[in-house]
Amino acid sequence: MSAPKEKGYFFPAEWHEHEATWLSWPHKEASWPGKLNTIYEPYSQFIKAISPGEWVCINVANEELKQEAVQHLQKAGVHLERIKFFNHPTNDAWCRDHGPAFVINPHAEHPKLIVDWAYNAWGNKYPPYDLDDVIPTLIGKALQIPVVHPPIVMEGGSVDFNGSGTVLTTTSCLLNPNRNPQLNQQQIETYLYNFYGVEQILWLGDGIVGDDTDGHIDDITRFVNENTVVTVIEENRQDPNYAPLQDNLRLLKEMRLLNGKQLDIIELPMPAPVSYEDQRLPASYANFYISNAAVIVPTYRDKNDQKALDILSACFPNRKVIGIDSTDIIWGLGSWHCLSQQEPKI
Repeated sequence: MSAPKEKGYFFPAEWHEHEATWLSWPHKEASWPGKLNTIYEPYSQFIKAISPGEWVCINVANEELKQEAVQHLQKAGVHLERIKFFNHPTNDAWCRDHGPAFVINPHAEHPKLIVDWAYNAWGNKYPPYDLDDVIPTLIGKALQIPVVHPPIVMEGGSVDFNGSGTVLTTTSCLLNPNRNPQLNQQQIETYLYNFYGVEQILWLGDGIVGDDTDGHIDDITRFVNENTVVTVIEENRQDPNYAPLQDNLRLLKEMRLLNGKQLDIIELPMPAPVSYEDQRLPASYANFYISNAAVIVPTYRDKNDQKALDILSACFPNRKVIGIDSTDIIWGLGSWHCLSQQEPKI
């Protein structure tokens, strides 16, 4: 098949109406060593917040894992008629990165395609990842949606879209030699244009301390409408996040959209450092997830939690903004956006 862009497909913004949210049920002890059992309550609350507005589709390895999931969801008061389980075994839970990238063209014979990028667990950091790598194709078979396979590594958390032709990403991740060492920046951009259906790529620099993805955009800067981003700012000049986040802010101020306009930039605070077992964790309010029913924001038992929720509430006046405690979840080095992948409605 030719590149999706040639046939009018594009990756819609996250606020585009969803058919479903896709998740991979957490089961890997090594992702939350010593804490795996503590994450199921907030994870189930996350599903409870999404499910009134759309289907929640969950990848599970087998019937035993499905029944475990059902028990946690029932305990949280989730309406199971809004949940669909799929027998798709995974290595890990980070569906943003290993899940399907849905592109749409409402006028095409197949109005929805799945892009199945190659996946190598953030530069071969956490093998094995063979099960995760085939998840998009399994979902394509289950939904009877055509699947295309660009031959490069790409993760959903490394890109953020305004739905009007622009994608935001970072050089620290996409140009890292642990992903696609055979490609230069221009070649990587060509894949983004052709398979995400975008017209413009805006590059930021480094991510935040503790982020094992080498700087995913979804921890630092996110579109909240086609002209506006929220970007995290560290106020403590002694904090190692201060300088890179200031550099990114400067870059954002210099950028112009396709319409020639400057970005509207809204600053979002950072929580105080969150650490566990002497490890600094990538706690950020930017890792929120926009579902049909609500915008779900990670919180950290921090004085800035409410400030972040208030800022995001003003960004999404037509959606409920819900904070869910992410203090245990973030020990896995990601939060709500990292765990989820939206399927757009046509």
